[in-house]
Amino acid sequence: MITIVGIGPGGTQDYLFDKAKEVIDSADLIIGSERQLKIVPLSKKGSCHRLPHKLDDLTMFLTEHQEADIVLLASGDPLTYGIGKWLIRQFPPEKLTILPGISSLHYLFNRLNIPIEDCFITSSHGRKPDFSLLFKLPKVGIVTDKANGPYQLAQEALRQGSVATFYIGENLSYSDERIRCYRASEVPDENYQMNAVVIINEG
Repeated sequence: MITIVGIGPGGTQDYLFDKAKEVIDSADLIIGSERQLKIVPLSKKGSCHRLPHKLDDLTMFLTEHQEADIVLLASGDPLTYGIGKWLIRQFPPEKLTILPGISSLHYLFNRLNIPIEDCFITSSHGRKPDFSLLFKLPKVGIVTDKANGPYQLAQEALRQGSVATFYIGENLSYSDERIRCYRASEVPDENYQMNAVVIINEG
């Protein structure tokens, strides 16, 4: 059985649900990135395996160890632009269990005291967002990458004529967490750390 465990936005167990902790404690194998594996208790470190760089290698590893109880760690929530969607396509439902986590966007909205229910959620990881749509919507939450990060989004907002406010959250829930607010014209061109962005379009 493969259990995908959403570990929340950070590198501690602060936002990890009790059910997720139970599954990690009972797993035969635990797979995750170096950052994700830091949440695993010392007693389980011998069960840890680094996440392969290629998805094909991950599929092969999971298939070869399908008789074991495997936990695959996923940052945030596995089905909010996470690895869960991909794994659903690779394995039958009876081989797969997904435990939800708190996504970075949910975390950021709550830190900002902004309701999320009327928000359009998307990601720029490995894709170019539909900018003509993004800056027509009143509220957008987006997880960004280096190609389409906060600065690039802000420049596109200006090209689209949007009067937008950007809330940029970096390293959310970590000790070096930083949340900043800018008008689109003020967003600096810099190297942003792991980040999520809330955009409020005002017209």
